[in-house]
Amino acid sequence: MQYTLLFYESPEDFAQRKDPSRQQDYLAGWAHYVKALRESGIVVASAGLHAPESATTLRRQDGEVLVQDGPFAETKEQIGGFFIIDVPDLDTALEWAARGPVNAVEVRPNLPPMK
Repeated sequence: MQYTLLFYESPEDFAQRKDPSRQQDYLAGWAHYVKALRESGIVVASAGLHAPESATTLRRQDGEVLVQDGPFAETKEQIGGFFIIDVPDLDTALEWAARGPVNAVEVRPNLPPMK
């Protein structure tokens, strides 16, 4: 079954990505995890995301399309990236999520593809 692991990061985490003095440590925190996932053969797709301020949100309201700069919700943590993995069950997906280098990971089962 496929699950999506959504990795939440704080503003400080996003700042580390661009700070030359902290970027290497930030990336090193992900390197072992990403390598282990890829070597396991369970990765279907993955991507890191730019910081929330780079987002554009589209909403429909009363039949009108509204476009807003920035994320949908103002929260302390935002999605920093994701992996779609193919594993036997939720327990296995949770085990992989727990190995990630962040404090919050949302794990969701994927719907089957539409036909």
